[in-house]
Amino acid sequence: MTNTRRDFLKRSGQLALGLGLLGLGACTGQSSPSSDQQEKTDVEEPVKPLFFKISLAQWSLHRTLFSGELDNLDFAAKAKNDFGIAVVEYVNQFFKDKATDQAYLAEMKRRADDLGVYIHLIMIDGEGAMADLDEARRRQAVENHYKWVDAAAFLGCKSIRVNARGEGSAEEVAAAAVDGLSRLAEYAAQAGLNVLVENHGGYSSNGKWLAGVMRQVDMPNVGTLPDFGNFCLRHSEAERWQDRKCIEWYDRYQGVSELMPFAKAVSAKSHDFDAQGNETGTDYRRMMQIVKDAGYTGYVGIEYEGTTLPEDEGIRRTLELLRRVGAELS
Repeated sequence: MTNTRRDFLKRSGQLALGLGLLGLGACTGQSSPSSDQQEKTDVEEPVKPLFFKISLAQWSLHRTLFSGELDNLDFAAKAKNDFGIAVVEYVNQFFKDKATDQAYLAEMKRRADDLGVYIHLIMIDGEGAMADLDEARRRQAVENHYKWVDAAAFLGCKSIRVNARGEGSAEEVAAAAVDGLSRLAEYAAQAGLNVLVENHGGYSSNGKWLAGVMRQVDMPNVGTLPDFGNFCLRHSEAERWQDRKCIEWYDRYQGVSELMPFAKAVSAKSHDFDAQGNETGTDYRRMMQIVKDAGYTGYVGIEYEGTTLPEDEGIRRTLELLRRVGAELS
């Protein structure tokens, strides 16, 4: 065979192979990626999973809810459809008279379930002082929370958040808080629920004090819900709560560090943001490093409480910040 004929057959075979491969791609609906596409594929990196999970606290929308612009029953849909968040934390203030309304609770649950939204916890306010020095009033406050334990269990929650308020010396209020929390936790344990205390004013905003209460209670279903911003120990006097200013702060980073060993939920409080998207009052990278160092991998709830941005925008800014910082630390 001459070289000319041999070269011709070689080239013909290569052409046939190429056409065959092209035909195979056409039959399977696939095509070979271009060089640009191949290059993009080569440089893509998998998205890092965050070391924590994100939830949305209903208080982030308190102005919208109080105004009637958003109904409590539509909160789960708002979280999922507007922010892509499928875990929510309710606040009892927005359905205060519905704790024992089984039809209403069933509708809340149905709407959440239909959307694949998990109701993580209910934050309870206005049911009495769990650390009241008067035993009768303290007992009544504990019993006032029973209906919310039952409601939370019906909704499939893991926890309720309560307040450890009381008037007296630090030692007296601590002893009362231990008693009140222990009694409520015994009831909640029957439903498989946790009782969480947030740093939420008074002695509870002192991280060392609240951590001491946790150690004294020493029950597996009692824990903390550290909030990044609720560390005001003393406010100025004013007729309206909105006009009061904090005049004594507990160090927020120290406080969160002290409360994280007992944490079963975390509240990412936010108010304002700078041009780079950072929260102006809290160093989120430093705070989330504290959360990570504690070995925490649970839910971090967005709780936007600012007034300079619309609530939807504040939620989105907080979500973006948590994702960015979380990706850096994960």
